[in-house]
Amino acid sequence: MDAYWQNFIDGAWTDGGAGRAEVIDPATGAVLAAQAMADAADVDRAVQAAARVHASGVLTDLRPVERGRMVQAMGRYLLEHRDEVAEILTLEQGKPLWEARAEIAGAARYFEYYGNQAETLEGRSIPLGAGYVDFTQLEPYGVSAQIIPWNFPVEIAARSIAAGLAAGNACVVKTSELTPLSSACLARAAVAAGLPAGAVNILCGWGHEAGAALAAHPAINQMVFTGSVETGIAIARAAAGNVVPCVLELGGKSAAIVHEDADLDAFGADIRRGIFSNAGQVCSAMSRILVHESLYDEVVERAGTIARGLSVGPGIERTEPGHGMGPMVSEAQRDRAAAMVTAAERAGARAAAGGRVMNIPGAFLEPTVMADVAPDMAIARDEVFGPVLSVIPFRDEARAIAIANGTRYGLVAGVFTRDLDRATRAARGLRAGQVFVNEWFAGGVETPFGGYGRSGYGREKGREALLNYVQTKNVAIRTR
Repeated sequence: MDAYWQNFIDGAWTDGGAGRAEVIDPATGAVLAAQAMADAADVDRAVQAAARVHASGVLTDLRPVERGRMVQAMGRYLLEHRDEVAEILTLEQGKPLWEARAEIAGAARYFEYYGNQAETLEGRSIPLGAGYVDFTQLEPYGVSAQIIPWNFPVEIAARSIAAGLAAGNACVVKTSELTPLSSACLARAAVAAGLPAGAVNILCGWGHEAGAALAAHPAINQMVFTGSVETGIAIARAAAGNVVPCVLELGGKSAAIVHEDADLDAFGADIRRGIFSNAGQVCSAMSRILVHESLYDEVVERAGTIARGLSVGPGIERTEPGHGMGPMVSEAQRDRAAAMVTAAERAGARAAAGGRVMNIPGAFLEPTVMADVAPDMAIARDEVFGPVLSVIPFRDEARAIAIANGTRYGLVAGVFTRDLDRATRAARGLRAGQVFVNEWFAGGVETPFGGYGRSGYGREKGREALLNYVQTKNVAIRTR
């Protein structure tokens, strides 16, 4: 672990105009390292470097297959350095080491997938009759600005950078001040892949300074953001001042509907993955279970048993896949989640498992299962972004869908039943961008991901995401 980490701008490692910030290990509270903090002038240098790369044609003049090979090479670099990067990621973010390794592999998969997609971006011919030839072509926006959250700092950055580069854009990425260190691997990967200086710029800065400067910069051409609703609104407003299109992924309060014929033994693994992986700090977490009233007590008991059976401690000690959980990313995030649990108890809910800050060093919250939750309680409506599961009974299918749709979010949802007719009815009725049937987190890099309502707009992952990074030009030629 280096003591000091710099920003990567225009192909060079550089200090920041906003000084330095300490990066904290959430498992111990100890200082890991210092990170250079970018100011508005640093952001401007990065954007101008990216704009220069785009204007030069160094990326767009390549055959797409050649550009795609460079994108794929970035993924290979990540795999070659997976153990090294995963350790840094675990130390700064808190997740178990085996989860960090999986994140690096997932990041590499984005570079593989979008590298393969680079040469599939094709236009079409439009018949206009004799005397005309008309066609479309897909062109990159130019400078893709990307603001990355702290929960999956390498993987989420990779999904934006990979798609952006594959389409021919240059990228400026602002990392979170909580988890900036592991993102340095993406800059090193760009160098190793032979990308020109300025094609990928990675910097860290405070949201109110560097983030605001990036979103409002007049030379960016497209904006990608993953984070809170409130920050997403502010970024969209800033980008709108320059008529810059945005892709926003703003979280969720996602529900799993468990019918009376569901396989509860299999569902236990979904609970573990759905709400307790990454200490529940997942936009698409299974934060609510809506269960048929005939199974309510059994599901509460099963979920509580899973929560109590998790081994909770420093992520660096949890090297193998299993029933373990690390700290939350910071004490502030932990305290916010714990306060929401306390408020829910005051409103009449009951902690069937956990619910308390752990009496050990670090940002640890007990894995928590809340019972006696009413759909109108804040714990059932608002995103906790922590290891807190709410269990709510329902009587019939229509009521389950109404409860699931009864929040301002609409990111993902799930249905657990052996009746595929019932599952497809639910999939039509659920107001969510992705619906899982009988497996939470089903899908992959190939499947589009994004929300309805206040979960944002635009899509990440899949072919649909690639189309966010290009715009259509029509060429109409009179031939006689």
